[in-house]
Amino acid sequence: MTTPAISVAPQRLDDSFDTLWDELRWRGLVHVSTDEDALRELLDGDPIAYYCGFDPTAPSLHLGHLVQLLTMRRIQLAGHRPLGLVGGSTGLIGDPRPTAERTLNTRETVAEWVDQLRGQVEQYLSFEGENAARMVNNLDWTAPLSAIDFLREIGKHFRVGTMIKKDAVSARLNSDAGISYTEFSYQILQGLDFLELYRQYGCVLQTGGSDQWGNLTSGTDLIHRVEGVSAHAFGTPLITNSDGTKFGKSEGNAIWIDAEMTSPYAFYQFWLGTADADVVDRLKVFTFLTREEIAEYERLVADEPFRRAAQKRLAVEVVTAVHGEEATAKAIAASEALFGKGDLASLDASTLAAALTELPHATVADGTSVIDALVATELVASVSEARRAIAQGGVSVDGERVGSDDARLPASLPGNVSVLRRGKKALAGVFIA
Repeated sequence: MTTPAISVAPQRLDDSFDTLWDELRWRGLVHVSTDEDALRELLDGDPIAYYCGFDPTAPSLHLGHLVQLLTMRRIQLAGHRPLGLVGGSTGLIGDPRPTAERTLNTRETVAEWVDQLRGQVEQYLSFEGENAARMVNNLDWTAPLSAIDFLREIGKHFRVGTMIKKDAVSARLNSDAGISYTEFSYQILQGLDFLELYRQYGCVLQTGGSDQWGNLTSGTDLIHRVEGVSAHAFGTPLITNSDGTKFGKSEGNAIWIDAEMTSPYAFYQFWLGTADADVVDRLKVFTFLTREEIAEYERLVADEPFRRAAQKRLAVEVVTAVHGEEATAKAIAASEALFGKGDLASLDASTLAAALTELPHATVADGTSVIDALVATELVASVSEARRAIAQGGVSVDGERVGSDDARLPASLPGNVSVLRRGKKALAGVFIA
């Protein structure tokens, strides 16, 4: 499994803002927080240690996590010291979902995913300089802790009445599924994480999604009870599209940042397809463009939406951040070649295969006729319709018009594939076995 190849050098803060907190607010990254004035002062003062946690409940992070990774990077660019936590212990438990219990993964699986997620998180932080990042694993301090010690030293500081009022817990208590003691205890474990990071590194700020707010505040409350000091947290909003649908989900499938789970081409197309109503907000959250630059793209969306300049810039910025410049260039080249603006034969086999997988596609035997391939890919409904389309000059294979009913697939493209086109816009991929 590959990890992202981000280059942190081009990223910078926007110096048009008086404070980092003002920029975070403008970018729409603050949905809920502890004391705002204290946070503004904290982030504008001497360097602090802060953290964000990522649980290994899958072999890759997804777009929701990317919000947190880029937010961590912004705070580090302001001079603060990030702690990237991958939850080797909390990943064995799982935070409560709104609907049902999580399936517990094996210890071996969780350990493997910890390593993979750690590699992903590391790509977004700098480990050099006075504010160098540090990676931590909460299994390091929970594994040695006995159940008795956990209950005596940590559990006694939590009140059940407060715990059941947390949104994630109350939702489950009011559902048919109920909630196990295991998942009910998750917020105690996350609170312990914050306390340990405060003790070890002086960490005084935690960031996360707003759906984690109950878990974030369990840490701030615990630190206040045990250490008698104030710690802070803020939650980013859950990103949704303008029509109210959940961002980054398509028929229940997440958009992953691992190239083997979501190809760079598919990732590029996802961002390119951003609606006009959403693209400016996406530029604020997912890029390091300045307020002035984003204002210009906002003007272009209003005045020249047909150019889709904002979507193109968004796609380039995010794909480059996640997969690197080379993968972005290949994704752009594949996109242009598929739609008649480039040479299909110049594409590398893996990029072309990934692009064709995103189209209607079929696998056929070597020597298959174009007519049978048209039917197999469902560009036409029948052989007779395929014959008519060819006779009308509306079919091409690998950019060349098909002029005969008995034409065969040439399999001339890298990776033994072909690209079928019917009319101007209907495309399909053919993988030749």
